[in-house]
Amino acid sequence: MPREPRWSYENRLLAAFLLATVPALAAFGGLLLYALGANWTSAAAIVAAAAITLLLAAALQRRAVFPLYTLTNLLEALREGDYSLRGSRARRGDAVGEVVWEINALAQTLREQRLAVEEKSAQLAKVLAALDIAVLSFDTEGFVSLANPAAERLLGRPFAQLDGRSAQALGLAGFLEEDRARVVEYAFPGGSGRWEIRHARFRADGRPHHLLVVTDLSRALREEERLAWQRLLRVLGHELNNSLAPIRSMAETVSRLVSLDPPPEDWRDDARSGLDVIADRADALARFMARYTQLARLPPPNRREVAFDELARRAARLEQRLDVRIADGPAVTADIDPDQIEQALINLIRNAVDAALTTGGDVALGWRNENGTLVVDVVDGGPGLPPSGNLFVPFFTTKPGGSGIGLVLTRQIVEQHGGILSLEDRADARGCVAQMRLPLSAAAATLA
Repeated sequence: MPREPRWSYENRLLAAFLLATVPALAAFGGLLLYALGANWTSAAAIVAAAAITLLLAAALQRRAVFPLYTLTNLLEALREGDYSLRGSRARRGDAVGEVVWEINALAQTLREQRLAVEEKSAQLAKVLAALDIAVLSFDTEGFVSLANPAAERLLGRPFAQLDGRSAQALGLAGFLEEDRARVVEYAFPGGSGRWEIRHARFRADGRPHHLLVVTDLSRALREEERLAWQRLLRVLGHELNNSLAPIRSMAETVSRLVSLDPPPEDWRDDARSGLDVIADRADALARFMARYTQLARLPPPNRREVAFDELARRAARLEQRLDVRIADGPAVTADIDPDQIEQALINLIRNAVDAALTTGGDVALGWRNENGTLVVDVVDGGPGLPPSGNLFVPFFTTKPGGSGIGLVLTRQIVEQHGGILSLEDRADARGCVAQMRLPLSAAAATLA
């Protein structure tokens, strides 16, 4: 701390004023003594002049110090967070007025910034309160400093009982040791299941803090499972009704023919025809169940190093209805299951040819290496994608006699290889682009 001066600023200012008047007083006294001589009149005049000078110095001192007290009050208000106080002597072209002007401007700026911070803090509080994700903050000692309502529900107690509790006491200390996101099976006081745990570090007041985000995956997975079952049952019901309706109708017809007495002359032909229909629909149901079994029991990929360019050309030659144009692609070696990837290519090429035949268009197959990712494009000149969001729903099809599992099986194969399958309309012409993106190495596929 700086050493305090012996005299205050006010006293030093008064002394400076008095020292500044000493030469004038001395000159005035000398002139009086010279003109009047050393008598009571000159002495009284000198004393009166000194007194007046002292009073004027004191008045000037107060006038010089008063604006400083005003500035002190303004700065104290700013320090205390009161930005509403303003100085009344703010004007340009004046030394003190310039200072007051700048302090007023600073107070206005700080007031606007505090309002902005308060609004953002209120907005953040609303967002945290509306989140269905538990968010907790821990200080550098590991004690709870923030918990949103979702965290209160997860831990089964209000924030008043969580504030100041340690992560160790709440059973959360283990989640603060790793910074990477992870999925765990855990039983919290407010619920159990699968949770995604994310831990991050941040600084507040110059000290490290911890942020813990806990997301309930079980609810989302259950909702996705419910929607998947709804879509699957809708398609299964449609397929079963298509087969059971003619079977029921033909069974009623055959039963009615057999019950007639005497039977009509051609009853054998009618009965045989009805039984053939029943057999055909039963075979269709058997094929349907076989396709379902194929989709549900896809084995994991048996990876090995394969020359993908040779595999792609072989898959294109298998299509006999239309010549598939092979775009020039590099010689690429990929760590894949050749049987599964070849089947995926065959499915995409077959779909592309089916679309191209309806419009007289062509089909092109190309591939490229993009930074360790194999990108395969199957481009057709067909009518484009149908207006439906069910292209990847099992057993959904827009083609007469289609099975509805080709695209689903292809996407499942690609995703088991750590890749992505996408369908989109062409930007340069009419038609569709089916794109597979596959990691070239098994390590990259594992990370994906």
